[in-house]
Amino acid sequence: MRFGFQMGHRFLASLGVLAVVIAVVSLAPVPVAGQAPTPAAKTKTWTPPRTPWGQPDLQGTWSNATITPLERPSTLGGKEVLTDEEAANFAQEQNRRQNRDFVDPKKGGAGYPPASEGGVVPYNEFWYDRGNKVIGTKRTSLIVDPPNGRMPPLTPEAQASAAARRAARAERGPADSWADRNLWERCITRGLPDGMLPGPYNNNVRLLQTPGYVVILTEMIHDARFVPLDGRPQLAQDIRQWMGASRGRWEGNTLVVETTNFSDKANFRGSGGNLHLVERFTRVDADTINYQFTVDDPTTFTRPWTVAIPMTKTQEQIYEYACHEGNHAMVGVLAGARAEEKAAEEAAKKGQKR
Repeated sequence: MRFGFQMGHRFLASLGVLAVVIAVVSLAPVPVAGQAPTPAAKTKTWTPPRTPWGQPDLQGTWSNATITPLERPSTLGGKEVLTDEEAANFAQEQNRRQNRDFVDPKKGGAGYPPASEGGVVPYNEFWYDRGNKVIGTKRTSLIVDPPNGRMPPLTPEAQASAAARRAARAERGPADSWADRNLWERCITRGLPDGMLPGPYNNNVRLLQTPGYVVILTEMIHDARFVPLDGRPQLAQDIRQWMGASRGRWEGNTLVVETTNFSDKANFRGSGGNLHLVERFTRVDADTINYQFTVDDPTTFTRPWTVAIPMTKTQEQIYEYACHEGNHAMVGVLAGARAEEKAAEEAAKKGQKR
């Protein structure tokens, strides 16, 4: 049962805006097969604006909404880039499949599955903001390395840890305690780099700059990172945080943010305290930031892997996310679990009497 996905107030204040459309942009140029770069693409240069203190200006609110999946669907094999027609068909199919209001006439009924093929969050389509296009390069995955567009395999150590976690969960109910629910459901954090990935809604990121810091504020779960740029050393290894500890620097026009010191209680696709995350923000035109991150955790993955997402400028505001630690719905989740256990006990007693 998922309860923590309360809607940000942005939707209540902007009822007329139902989707953020990803602009046609380029990551590292990956032309469609048989399509040569245009002369304009070869010669066009763009100089990013500067802050009053001389740094590249990344400030503003940016959207990463897209329906491009994190991993390439296995049905696409080695296909890295879609044609225009394939991209249009993919977008149409994904929006139909995820549409909470779509009713399959073959299944009958209305609203929730099985009548609807929509996603896991039980809100109707009005609230969603997943974007309606694949990213501009028409790539088949947000993962750009490895070339197969999929996360690398887990190490034997990580596989053993995952098996141990499954075994531990099997001995407990899904809601024996509030601690059995994940950090996102408990409204603590969406974590890193999950918080920078596009989701069903609240896909805005605000960047703020001062001479010594960059602030990265994500709309989902209200996470804010204050990234120092003064070259200070990383925290001691025994200091661990939900979002890790970030340190930033400029490499030309690219902001590079390295984050370590994650808590073992945090988890990104199986990684934990040993995660080393490297993010890169490069403004390539007035309305586009090319955002990339590389996940490096040799105890979890057999090799590092990289994701690339274009973030586009938006004039929408970021409002307070309607979620908080100690979410009231937690009471309902735990009470429901206790009620189910009581019902099971009573049923067992009745069976014994027979």
